[in-house]
Amino acid sequence: MPIPPLADGFADFRSDNTGSAAPEIVAAIAAANGGTAAGYGGDRWLEEVQRRFAEVFETPRNAPPRVFPVATGTAANALSLAALTPSWGAVYCSKAAHIETSEANATGFFSGGAKLALLDGEHGKIAPQALEQALASAGVGLAHKSQPAALSLTQATDLGAVYALDEIRALAAIARRYKLSVHMDGARLANALARLGCSPAELTWKAGVDVLSFGVTKNGGLLCDAIVAFDPALAQRLAIALRRAGQTWSKMRFAAAQLLAYVEDGLWLKNAALANAAAQRIAAGVKGLPGVAFLAPVQANEVFLTLDPPVMDGLEKDGIGFFHRGQTLARFVCRWDCTEQETGALIASLKRHTALKAASV
Repeated sequence: MPIPPLADGFADFRSDNTGSAAPEIVAAIAAANGGTAAGYGGDRWLEEVQRRFAEVFETPRNAPPRVFPVATGTAANALSLAALTPSWGAVYCSKAAHIETSEANATGFFSGGAKLALLDGEHGKIAPQALEQALASAGVGLAHKSQPAALSLTQATDLGAVYALDEIRALAAIARRYKLSVHMDGARLANALARLGCSPAELTWKAGVDVLSFGVTKNGGLLCDAIVAFDPALAQRLAIALRRAGQTWSKMRFAAAQLLAYVEDGLWLKNAALANAAAQRIAAGVKGLPGVAFLAPVQANEVFLTLDPPVMDGLEKDGIGFFHRGQTLARFVCRWDCTEQETGALIASLKRHTALKAASV
């Protein structure tokens, strides 16, 4: 099959953070760039963010969430968990979690020493039995043991799978029995919502989540993610922790404007649906190819494939950008602005190189 010509000779599946910012978000920043506004979050844009997110997450009128714009997802994760975890505490997470594999132990740094306790499970999820067993043997109350403090769930997972609602509820219920708070790394929360079709409330606080790292950048944002605290007791601790970490921006209105544009008219879910659809096109197009196997089900916007090294080399020669996760494991991430031309080029390249590899055996 011929490879469709690409406008710039490159199909980019390296990550969803390589994509462009949504025009609506860029326009919102430009619109906020007039006149003066109070600094450090005292502006009307951030005030509107608090009101709008209370609507989006359908929280009770007497318990609205507190929203804190931050610069990165790592800041959102580390500072959220630091607010939940004392320096002698332990955060339970998947072995594949971003906080373990890709954040240089930022959680331990900002918490003053908390450790990550790693758990098994399929496709980057945490198995309930693994959490139960770990907590039962954690040594609660023993002075020589790190004390269980928080559970961190990644939605969608770092292997591209999506927790079902009953899975989130079951894990949160176990955490509650052991008096753990629950954090959700929602760098790709919109992709999970687009997959499940449930409400943001059902997937977060109604399922037992206390604090959410709210992803924006990977889904059409520019320079902003957020922390959404559903537990009012966390708000004061987070406010101080963010200021100390340099995450309380002086010109906060430009971050707040991004968050408002992101959720306006469901932009975040529309963008996520586009990225998910691109991943589904790839999954359907390469299913059954010789020498190609899926590491995890394709449920959001990531596709993990085991491939022979010559096939991976061939993809790169054809101008397909992706991330090597090992000698035979490739990760393809679909952006909100991923084109059919790009997915078509990837599928065609895979078909050609797997056929060549099969013929050489």
